[in-house]
Amino acid sequence: MTTRRSVFLTIVLSFLLLQFTSPALANKAAVAIQAPASAAKGSEITIRVTVTHNANNFLHYTEWVSVMVNNQEVARWKYTGSNRPDGEVFTKEVKYTLNGDAEIRVEASCNLHGSEGPATAKVLVTQ
Repeated sequence: MTTRRSVFLTIVLSFLLLQFTSPALANKAAVAIQAPASAAKGSEITIRVTVTHNANNFLHYTEWVSVMVNNQEVARWKYTGSNRPDGEVFTKEVKYTLNGDAEIRVEASCNLHGSEGPATAKVLVTQ
């Protein structure tokens, strides 16, 4: 009888633990962009992407990060359960040669919960 009671209590406690902790731990991947507001035509700019995602363990992690400039993908990082980002907040950089005004769109996605949505920025060409 004690074995049944122990199993039952373990199941109930596990259920309660999951019910009350998963909203605090689960989130969608979010991004922020750092890029200059303007730069000379032909110059190389650095686009810095900061990704925030609670967890990043082998079951729950940032699955990918994408950087698009003027609707063309210029960088993508893919992750797996065994090849995860360094932490819950991490930064990636990409260099881009500015040939005209640039609209940057960055997005990241959690393997379980998806994306919080893209972040955008504009870089204007100066003369």
